[in-house]
Amino acid sequence: MVNEIDSESLRRRLADGDGVMLVDIRTPAEVAQGAIPSAARLPMHLLPLRMSELPRDRDVVLYCRSGARSYQACAYMMQQGYDRILNLRGGIIAWARHGYEIAAPES
Repeated sequence: MVNEIDSESLRRRLADGDGVMLVDIRTPAEVAQGAIPSAARLPMHLLPLRMSELPRDRDVVLYCRSGARSYQACAYMMQQGYDRILNLRGGIIAWARHGYEIAAPES
C-alpha cells in the first residue's frame, strides 16, 4: 500500500518548511506546461537509475499529472527499500484545482 498526501497537506508542509522533498516525475514536455514551485525534476523513466540521489532520511513526495504514474513510482521505490515515499493524490491536476501556485519551469 502506497502512502499518499493530499494537496492541502502538502501545501501546508511546504509552507511550514518541514523538510519534505517534492519530486516531479513527469516528462520534460509536461513540465514545460508548468510545475509546482521548488519541485526537483526526475523523469519517471530515469527513476531506476537515479533514485539513489533521493534522501532516505526524510519524506519524499512524488507527483505526476494525475497521480497514477507517481503512485506506481512510489510502489516501485517502496520495493527498493524506500519507506518515506508519498504520492501526491490527484497529481498536479488536484494541486491546480485548489488554486495553488504553478510556476513556469526554470531553465
